[in-house]
Amino acid sequence: MKIFYKPFGILSGVIGAKLGQRAFAGVWKNIEPAPPPDATAGDASLAMVVAAAALEAATMAAIAAIVDRASASAFHYLFGAWPGKSRQAKAADGDTTVHVA
Repeated sequence: MKIFYKPFGILSGVIGAKLGQRAFAGVWKNIEPAPPPDATAGDASLAMVVAAAALEAATMAAIAAIVDRASASAFHYLFGAWPGKSRQAKAADGDTTVHVA
């Protein structure tokens, strides 16, 4: 079933990236009217650069998790099979790694 989920995963990744960028831009506009500084911007303080990068990473990760979960749920609804392993199956296989989106 995983092979059939690949198109869903790719599409959800693209959608998640676009939604995450828009969500971060909206949140950043409420904090600062200027665009977020790049890491190499000479006129931005270190605190502002780090805050922008941390907020962007958190926003992108949260949106990616939401979109990935919605994509897996839609796949399950359409095809009747969950696309990934359950946590019990991963533990039985000895897979103790933590996967972050």
